[in-house]
Amino acid sequence: MQPTGLPRRDGGSGCSRTDVHHGAVSPARSRVQIRMNNSRKLRFGVIGIDHRHIYDQVKSLLDIGAECAGYWTQDVDVPTMAGFEERFPHIQRVADRRQLLEDERIQLITCAAIPCARAALAVEAMRHGKDFMVDKPGVTSFEQLAEVQRVQRETGRIFSVNFTERFEVRAVTRATELVRSGAIGRVLQTIGLGPHRLNRHLRPAWFFDPQAYGGILIDIASHQIDQFLHFTGADDAVIVASRIGNLGHPEDPGLQDFGEILLAHGPASGYIRVDWFTPDGLSTWGDGRLTILGTEGYIELRKYIDISGRPGKDHLFLVNNEGSRYFDCCAEPLPYYTDLQRDVFERTETAMTHAHCFKVCELALKAQGMAERIAPLDAG
Repeated sequence: MQPTGLPRRDGGSGCSRTDVHHGAVSPARSRVQIRMNNSRKLRFGVIGIDHRHIYDQVKSLLDIGAECAGYWTQDVDVPTMAGFEERFPHIQRVADRRQLLEDERIQLITCAAIPCARAALAVEAMRHGKDFMVDKPGVTSFEQLAEVQRVQRETGRIFSVNFTERFEVRAVTRATELVRSGAIGRVLQTIGLGPHRLNRHLRPAWFFDPQAYGGILIDIASHQIDQFLHFTGADDAVIVASRIGNLGHPEDPGLQDFGEILLAHGPASGYIRVDWFTPDGLSTWGDGRLTILGTEGYIELRKYIDISGRPGKDHLFLVNNEGSRYFDCCAEPLPYYTDLQRDVFERTETAMTHAHCFKVCELALKAQGMAERIAPLDAG
């Protein structure tokens, strides 16, 4: 049985390409431009390094052969700067981000600024003719989402949110192939768990300001919303219920340390739990898991650790009518960055469609906005 929404691969990436509309350009000129772009190396700039996710964003782009033209940060005392310069000593800091935005040799801007500032930076970059790849969350309000969507349509530039819990998890690559092949039949439900370690002493002030980070469902649960849409093949969903709370950190009243969502599309449903309660005794920052239930079996991903004792990360378990199997997925490819690079050159949407990207943002905003606030345990 063909699983919901994930087309079978027919060679290549297996993704249907959707042309990005970017004005009236003749087909002949477009073909010439594609040939020219394919002969060039992707050149990118970094604007905003406030979140540590910028390290993997830059490394992954460099790993595919892209070239970084420089980085800019508004705050020269940003805690991540030392780590950035240690990892990338060859990348020069520029004093004014306009040096990157106005450099016609740069095609892509990557960003991990404070979440509430990312949308404005995206709009600015797209208006300068740059494609934009950003850490999640890409937006923190409906107003920001509407503006980003409008400018993306007007400019034809790429706006891509890097949902790292799918794009940078090798077990997800194998899970996608298994679902696409019909290994568990039609997908009925996803259960996505996103626990995190707080590491209070490492967090900047904005981390505890919901106006800055958007709220826990916008900030973290967007990962699991993305995975629900991806594996069910849904192009929309209903937020049935959502809840948020500060259940264990009264000293940080702006922190939302727990959140959950129930969402649905037709017969398919998804449950999401995110939190900041990973204990110090765990050897990694979080025991992230994803369970995908199908009509003929199920898949469980243990993304970052297998607490039963298997070393490493990217563990996958498949149970169906043929039996149960374990997959070590550490050698699976991560196609997001190579697909994004091709999209920049060929003006396609193979890494992720804008419709999907914006829908995830919209659903996270809806879940956050309607969330019931849970009273702390000692509040009765």
